[in-house]
Amino acid sequence: MIEKPDIPDSVLVEGVHDGWGLFVDEVVFLPVGLDGAAWAYEVRILGGGRRFLKVRTGEFTRPALPVPSYLFAHGLTQVVAPIGGVHAASGLRLALYPFIDGENLWSRGLTDAQWTAYGRFLGALHAVELPDEVAALLPIEAYASTAPHRVRALADQAAADPALGPLWRRHSGQLSAWADEAERLECEAAAAPRPIVVCHADIHPGNLLADGSDDLRVVDWDAPVRAPRERDLMFVFGTEFGEHPINARREAQFRSGYGPLDLDDNMLRYYRLERRLDDVALFAATVLDESATEAARAYELELLAQILER
Repeated sequence: MIEKPDIPDSVLVEGVHDGWGLFVDEVVFLPVGLDGAAWAYEVRILGGGRRFLKVRTGEFTRPALPVPSYLFAHGLTQVVAPIGGVHAASGLRLALYPFIDGENLWSRGLTDAQWTAYGRFLGALHAVELPDEVAALLPIEAYASTAPHRVRALADQAAADPALGPLWRRHSGQLSAWADEAERLECEAAAAPRPIVVCHADIHPGNLLADGSDDLRVVDWDAPVRAPRERDLMFVFGTEFGEHPINARREAQFRSGYGPLDLDDNMLRYYRLERRLDDVALFAATVLDESATEAARAYELELLAQILER
């Protein structure tokens, strides 16, 4: 989340020492991410060195740590894998990672070589055959999204809200059409499912880091899933994710890295709509939440407007 939580730094300092044996000089809050139950910190180690700390109020998902650890250990070195396991501290869950000294590529965009590297990485990820004990940790695409229902359930309250109402009423017809189309496409996908692969499930440019070279590092493995490859490729073959989306040249570069690729346009459309509706439901719920801070409500209203008025 973008706002620093009411967690004493001393709890995190002690937690990192107890969990990983590191003596911490300072923890610095990082205003990144949209998960309302998780926060990020830079950990500065006494004597030098930095780590990335993720803090959660609840449990990490079952595959969140073992899957990236397996992928990294078996040759996908672009994966930013955790250091060890989860440590509990004062009711929180802590996970520690290498600190990547580079910016994400949402605003900056990818270089030509990075588009090829992006394709090469996703091609390699989608070709991975996990051992049974690791594969069992991953959920399998069930074609059972709750997003259309959640958007419809919020409609009356959202339309009546002083801050959200004008935006919602202006786009209510579009939201209804998106929900109907997502459900139709979901039924079609469930009736004729595509082959499934290991998917990151949120591999947009904001989760690609680069330090100035053409190498990419892939972060945020909170929700990997076994699903059709379009689950990941929706972030590539669309205009909604990042400020420098794919064009003809970038597509050629991506495909040269990925290899042969047969896309299902209806599946891509389903995943884009499902993600769009899920974001709408999440952001609207925060705007309508009277316990949320004004800053959080304003931030999520801005994100919601970007989706609806794009």
